[in-house]
Amino acid sequence: MAKEGKKALGDFYEGVAARYLISRGVSIIERNVYNRGGEIDLIGLDGGALVFFEVRYRKAESLVDPLDSITPTKQKRLIRAASFYLHRNNLWDAVTRIDVVGITPGTTSKYRVQWVKNAIQAD
Repeated sequence: MAKEGKKALGDFYEGVAARYLISRGVSIIERNVYNRGGEIDLIGLDGGALVFFEVRYRKAESLVDPLDSITPTKQKRLIRAASFYLHRNNLWDAVTRIDVVGITPGTTSKYRVQWVKNAIQAD
């Protein structure tokens, strides 16, 4: 798939995830944040926590669950990207976590969304 097509698909599912999270009380404050550490799909506020969201989509016939598709290398990249963001914005004292939102085609609704809080933790 062409890079533009993947980007459009990624943006689409990030929108699905954002609407889902907003419906559950999360305030989305930034989307597609790029820095030297990598990319953060969504950043939001959930209660008193600043949350970095990784959005994963998998087709119905995919052999890998969206949540299982995050390799140790990707986890390190997410932690590094979150660290750069905190450093750049002077937010070291903020309560933070990294959550994963997995999206697959649904059986009773259009999408099945799984939100795993604190899915990735820094060592």
